[in-house]
Amino acid sequence: MRRLDVRIERDPKRVLLRPLVVSNKDQGQNILSRVLAIPEDQISGLLRSVMSKFEERHKNLLELFLERFEAVRFLLPSDQELCPERKALAGAYFYSEYAVESAALFNPSVVMHPDQSGVSPGSLRFIMSLRATGEGHVSSIAFRSGVLDAQGSVTLDPVSRFAVEPERIANPVFEKGLFGRKLFELGLASAFARRLCEHLKDEFTFADLRDCLARERWRGRNLAVAEPADPAADDAIMALAMSNYEVEFRPEQSLSERVVFPSTPSQRNGIEDARFVRFEEGGLPSRYYATYTAYDGRLILPQLIETDDFLKFRFITLNGPAARNKGMALFPRKINGNYAMLGRQGGENISMMFSDNIHFWYESHVLVRPRYPWELTQIGNCGSPLETEAGWLVLCHGVGPMREYSIGAYLLDLDDPRRLIGRLAEPLLIANASERDGYVPNVVYSCGGLIHNGTLLLPYGTADQATGFASVDLNDLLKELSKVA
Repeated sequence: MRRLDVRIERDPKRVLLRPLVVSNKDQGQNILSRVLAIPEDQISGLLRSVMSKFEERHKNLLELFLERFEAVRFLLPSDQELCPERKALAGAYFYSEYAVESAALFNPSVVMHPDQSGVSPGSLRFIMSLRATGEGHVSSIAFRSGVLDAQGSVTLDPVSRFAVEPERIANPVFEKGLFGRKLFELGLASAFARRLCEHLKDEFTFADLRDCLARERWRGRNLAVAEPADPAADDAIMALAMSNYEVEFRPEQSLSERVVFPSTPSQRNGIEDARFVRFEEGGLPSRYYATYTAYDGRLILPQLIETDDFLKFRFITLNGPAARNKGMALFPRKINGNYAMLGRQGGENISMMFSDNIHFWYESHVLVRPRYPWELTQIGNCGSPLETEAGWLVLCHGVGPMREYSIGAYLLDLDDPRRLIGRLAEPLLIANASERDGYVPNVVYSCGGLIHNGTLLLPYGTADQATGFASVDLNDLLKELSKVA
């Protein structure tokens, strides 16, 4: 592989504006009371001081302060009306900054951009997702874009100074059949849950679910119901709904400004290692999926993201006994009428699975086991398989002595990807002297490559800290893969 002279480094100056976390309602009321006690003749000066320090770091900061005040207005000790300047100042006390990539910006995946207008002949515009890690080692998804030209050179687009979170769609729509199936998978198919589903419409909103739960709780308390509501089951049902949600960025927010930050209990400690793939299905418009790992500080849960345009994102739980562990990666099209996925069940082998429903995965079969010295600790995929005339090209990582990570490749049969038809005996990429030191030493890792004009482009994380790029001639790689199986 040939390393490219392109590198992405973390930038601690890119900060999100995040709501201040207060321990309880009393603390919030105390903060507001102190702000109300500030003498009137000091308000303007204090607000100007805050604006002078922060307005160049966030767009429309004054408007955001006023919006934040409205969100905490219920904490006011009285109904008194405040002047706009005091409202804005109060809002500032309920915000904090979070340096979203202050620790690391790594583990990239890359896909073709949905908009190829204005690109030079022979070139391809791409979108990259990256794992951005900040304070507390909380991971989120950041984005970059660029162009891969006909000669295999990469040019990255300028990166915005700003970072923004999407707006959560207040009342997403759920499908009753799918929701009920997920309840069954989670072991929540009680008489109460079945009764709840009977009273839900075929398509329902979060508000509909909340109202229906309230009615069923009332019936359990006041009527002779054989199995009344169980508070633990209630919580689990609401948690399931909260884990299936939608967010949306505004079109004027550039791609590099967009940050998908954890927002549900299952993601509390991070959204890790998104593997994006451009999915094709018949004559339908292309859709992008990403598998990722949700981490709550104790458990890791593989989940799914859907998007058509990288503005609106839908988060969906993955279910079934095969939807476990890290490293799940979706094939870019159906195979013999079924969705296909790679995974790392057991933590050390690569497995293959098929399903007629993208949300449910029941069976998996070990496909590749560690064989060579550079991968004897474990192996795993580096993103979604890439389709070539010779077969499905799968980039993989291997872990060897001293927990040294390498990137290799293997080849699967196009019609039956359960058949391994090629495998590299030596890795494609190992950290060099300038890449091996960082937050986690001796690591190179990728969440997906891209094939264009006979070249494989591989962005990769280095030492769990930064991102580099490499490329290799596709035909040369396929010839090597044909030698070893």
